[in-house]
Amino acid sequence: MNNNKLKIAFFGSSLVSAYWNGAATYYRGIIRALSERGHRITFYEPDAYDRQQNRDMDDPEWAKVVVYKATEECVYECLEDAQHADMVVKASGVGVFDELLEREVLKLQTDDRLVVFWDVDAPATLDRVHHNPSDPFLPLIPRYDMVLTYGGGNPVVNAYEALGAKKCVPVYNALDTTTHFPVEPDPRFVCDLAFLGNRLPDREARVDEFFLKPAALELNKKFIIGGSGWGDKQMTDNVHYTGHVYTNDHNAFNCTPMAVLNISRESMARYGFSPATRVFEAAGAGACIITDYWEGIEFFFEPGKEILVAHSGADVAKIIAELSKEKAKAIGEAAYKKVLAAHTYQHRAEQLEKLLYAKVTFKNKALA
Repeated sequence: MNNNKLKIAFFGSSLVSAYWNGAATYYRGIIRALSERGHRITFYEPDAYDRQQNRDMDDPEWAKVVVYKATEECVYECLEDAQHADMVVKASGVGVFDELLEREVLKLQTDDRLVVFWDVDAPATLDRVHHNPSDPFLPLIPRYDMVLTYGGGNPVVNAYEALGAKKCVPVYNALDTTTHFPVEPDPRFVCDLAFLGNRLPDREARVDEFFLKPAALELNKKFIIGGSGWGDKQMTDNVHYTGHVYTNDHNAFNCTPMAVLNISRESMARYGFSPATRVFEAAGAGACIITDYWEGIEFFFEPGKEILVAHSGADVAKIIAELSKEKAKAIGEAAYKKVLAAHTYQHRAEQLEKLLYAKVTFKNKALA
């Protein structure tokens, strides 16, 4: 590994706001870790979806944030500015002018500049292009120097490479130890089982099954649901809805309940190897995690020892009925040790750094 460091231009949904933006924690963890390794990152994000009005952090010291108006003219201004970078990243789901960005970033590609597509929702992207042969992103896939993904394992890698991707590599989400860690319990979040997640079409049926059904089966237990969009959802009286939970409350939300629930979106569960960011957040807080089943769980945590796995809502209800505080604490401590040992963003940044230097010739940088 040489000592050359990269200037990275990153087009994403938002770095400074987690509002309707589940990728925020992932972006922050990866970018902070890359910055700590000496790389310089400029993050370009549109002023859209009220995210700037619901910021949960100031501009960080470890990245330059450029917030641009959601106009075509401003997108092109950012693209022009990005020409100073060694690597340009277009993330999926920016939410504003995605098609334009996916096409135009490729014009920045040179022998000395890498252009990468970073898919933070590969199952959704792959499902979309498979169902629409005229999708404008489809012919662009082979032109990117590399496709990085938030998860998906071999099913996603094989699918992208079948579509012509030069190289596809999962860079799994992880724990940012500077922001997610054990804290004192918070009375607001005292319950037997808590779930945090925004209301999305391909998650709702699984929330019905894995959270609301167990709540209806265990009426003597207390349940809490947090996230945007659940206000008009019918729930039993033992379920409390907290609304949007800001990032600075995530540690308390994870530490306080006896157990926290992870529910994958349907597409993520189908492809497997796609642990949600909140799995690592919760593990980093020492929480006892119950997760719906998805292929690849054991790649990250040992079922039964570091995480509890449910195949149905009835399984969740049974786990909660039988779970003691002592057992929950032991599972949470085991998950905490595992995530620190193998699943921090420092681990991911080191993986990414090696990958980039092995893949591309940069000006004045060695070719692998």
